[in-house]
Amino acid sequence: MALPRVVAVASGSPADRAGVLPGDELVALDGQLPRDIIEYHLLTDQETLALEVSRGGVELSLEVEREGGEPLGMEVDAALFDQVRTCDNHCEFCFIHQLPKGMRKSLYVRDDDYRLSFLYGNFTTLTRFTEADLERVLTEGLSPLFVSIHATDPEVRARMLRNRRGATSLRWLRALLDGGVEVHGQVVVCPGVNDAEILEATMAGVLDEYPELASVAFVPLGVSRFNHEETMRPHSGAEAATAVDLVEEWQEIFLACVGRRLVYASDEYYLLADRPFPALETYGAVAQHDNGVGMARRFEAAFSGRGGRLAGEEDDGEEGPSGFFRSVEGAPALGYRAPRAPGTVSFLPRRDAGATVLTGEYGARVLRPLVSSLPGDIEVVAVRNEFFGGNIGVAGLLTGVDLAAVLAGRPEGRRYLVPDSCLSGGRFLDGTALEDLPRPVEVVPADGASLRRALAPAAEMVLAR
Repeated sequence: MALPRVVAVASGSPADRAGVLPGDELVALDGQLPRDIIEYHLLTDQETLALEVSRGGVELSLEVEREGGEPLGMEVDAALFDQVRTCDNHCEFCFIHQLPKGMRKSLYVRDDDYRLSFLYGNFTTLTRFTEADLERVLTEGLSPLFVSIHATDPEVRARMLRNRRGATSLRWLRALLDGGVEVHGQVVVCPGVNDAEILEATMAGVLDEYPELASVAFVPLGVSRFNHEETMRPHSGAEAATAVDLVEEWQEIFLACVGRRLVYASDEYYLLADRPFPALETYGAVAQHDNGVGMARRFEAAFSGRGGRLAGEEDDGEEGPSGFFRSVEGAPALGYRAPRAPGTVSFLPRRDAGATVLTGEYGARVLRPLVSSLPGDIEVVAVRNEFFGGNIGVAGLLTGVDLAAVLAGRPEGRRYLVPDSCLSGGRFLDGTALEDLPRPVEVVPADGASLRRALAPAAEMVLAR
């Protein structure tokens, strides 16, 4: 079990006044060593706190005093201080198994940890969930959680997870719902495996066994060129259309039975089926933005100045979904949620320069009709994902090498914009840094309002002429 290490202390904060320094390791908080950032948050939520820290091998006792509601002002380096609970499934559709060698080690970690589900919205299969975990979730109110369902038929689910516990682990889903935990589900649909009749049976199973679920997202299988599973293949357009039809048919059934749609097809399904996206208001308060549910309509509404918030969603001052880690003091956004590159302009040619928005193939289909409404020399370029290959077309998986190949053939003097969703800690998934690109680029937060603001200079110049 690693000691949590302090990485930042806010000037003038209670931690600063107590003498805490970056680099200190927390040995104990009021005599206890927290297992994770959740316990850390609970232990530090008091006016007086006794800290035991290790500084250069020397243990020190510090006392923190804070006024009610005053932030502690201390940031630590990890979300979990004990070991990450790794996944013991061997899913043939797992995207981590489809990664090439030589990438960052953190990208190959397959977690199945309910704490990361709570903190960051990661999906857990519950195959390693225990009675002790259930007790902690219910006692500490760790809600919402995100659960990978894939199929409600026990045999199908066990076969998909390649884990016999897959047949029984959904009993924990039932227990969580009985305990009042908000749970969002996910089904990765694999053609010929859990689609068609099995997909319909899964929706019937959700209605029969888990109608309290907050939402269930159905997403199509992603297949990279590094996939070695012969049975895994991309959807055809006809298969995608069938899946969309099934989901929309069952939405009406859920509306009639439980008063809400509950099941949703991801935006990628609508693109594959060449169908228009549902209206924004049909999504309700669905917290499945990372699965692409309602993302396009949200983006469109924000881009056009209509807000883009889903019904019932609180305005926390942030664009996009608000993971719990934003409200937990000191919880670092690790992995794919590490700080993106700064959303400020890193290179700005003259204001009348044309602008090129670089995005994935799916994103380009969403952005082109929006950008075409703006005056000026603005274009959207779809960057094909040659790095991963296959049917990978989302903007979040763009890599520096593919962006570099496109930029190398583009003229100098233009503005080039890329979404921050393809960066983590300022680097692309392939390890490329922004400075490695052959043209300077501007990194823009991946929401409609931010893109509109970033493109405003080009539009304003035309309107002013």
